[in-house]
Amino acid sequence: MRLRNIPRAKQVIEASPTVIQNPESCLGRWHDIFGNQNPIQIEIGMGKGRFLTELAKKNPDINYIGIEKYTSVLLRAVEKLGEETLPNLYFICMFAENLEKVFAKEELDRVYLNFSDPWPKDRHQKRRLTSRNYLSLYEKILKKDGLLEFKTDNLALFDFSLAEIPAAGWKLLAQTKDLHHDPLGARNIMTEYEERFSEKGNPICKLIAQKG
Repeated sequence: MRLRNIPRAKQVIEASPTVIQNPESCLGRWHDIFGNQNPIQIEIGMGKGRFLTELAKKNPDINYIGIEKYTSVLLRAVEKLGEETLPNLYFICMFAENLEKVFAKEELDRVYLNFSDPWPKDRHQKRRLTSRNYLSLYEKILKKDGLLEFKTDNLALFDFSLAEIPAAGWKLLAQTKDLHHDPLGARNIMTEYEERFSEKGNPICKLIAQKG
């Protein structure tokens, strides 16, 4: 996906109190940053932030961190939040492959992946955020019995993910290929992409996996 550069994005992001400017300095210190010992959960590829912002509002006793690599997309999340600040929510602009530089061993409780890039070509399998390559990375920063929740409308990516979970030594706890007509979707919070895809009649897939 090619995103246009927005010149003001850098300035707006740097001025936002919700965006952590030097995340590597927070390694192993996230509970201090939040000022409590509540569980910490992250979303990788947070987009415009709707999903994570709603989670943060509904669960004040859980800390959330949204990760987005594109400044032009993170800008939308910051602007959507506006003047509102939530004490249990921060954003980071970074690449997922750098997670170990920002989060210490077993520092997190849960990882959310929503409508990640499917990287459809076989030679790009390792780039998929549900590949065993990334699952190994999540395993290091998640606590014992930490969870991964993944949603997508891409059936090929979902089937790939279902195969990668046991191959990486993880345990599949739940899965559905029609979330909006499944008990698993009872407390579902939709992302912007999810709403768009659902309106087109695309079934939404979801899985929940536990660290091995």
